[in-house]
Amino acid sequence: MCKTKNILLIAILLAAVNTRAQVTTGQDKPPVNLPDSLHSEPKLYGVTDTLAPNIFKPNPVKVVWMGAIIPGYGQIMNKKYWKLPLVYGGFLGCAYAVAWNGSRYQAYKTAYRDIIDTDPDTNSFIEILPKGYTVETFGGIQEYTNILKTKQDAFRRYRDLSIICTVGYYALTLIDAYVDAQLYDFDISPDLTLRFQPAILKNNGFSSTLGIQCSLKLK
Repeated sequence: MCKTKNILLIAILLAAVNTRAQVTTGQDKPPVNLPDSLHSEPKLYGVTDTLAPNIFKPNPVKVVWMGAIIPGYGQIMNKKYWKLPLVYGGFLGCAYAVAWNGSRYQAYKTAYRDIIDTDPDTNSFIEILPKGYTVETFGGIQEYTNILKTKQDAFRRYRDLSIICTVGYYALTLIDAYVDAQLYDFDISPDLTLRFQPAILKNNGFSSTLGIQCSLKLK
């Protein structure tokens, strides 16, 4: 019995010594120096540049100059491609008006000069007559001369107005491109709500009438 107790006591002592040795060994072990790259936070190269928003903002001055050199190019720089048919369609319409009114003015101008001169070989005033009509149909030479002069002045005025409209439309395209460039990043997110509702309107405080009330609300 005594021998058994001694064996158990020796086993307990050996276990305690072994445990202490393991703890001491773990405390005396020098720390491992890790590289700086493992201590620092991981860097995602290229992610910042890729995810950064690429905000497009056209230069208004450059847009106007390019639009002045090449009609419609200002709308292209503003990425308003849907306006190109309107721009070029307007220029084509103005060019057609200038050309047609100019040709009619030249025709009536030549006819008027031919009818007032004394050269019998210059008879363009007869060629300009509508089919089936003669000079006598319009009341004779004097009356027909007045008609040619009136037509000449009218088509000259129409030609000049067409040129003015062309210049005005050209300036309008430049203004449109400039405004679009200035307001390209303008925030229009607020909602404007227009409401109509019935209301009772008082007249001079004595009578009332039924009407409609309009209210504009900014959300």
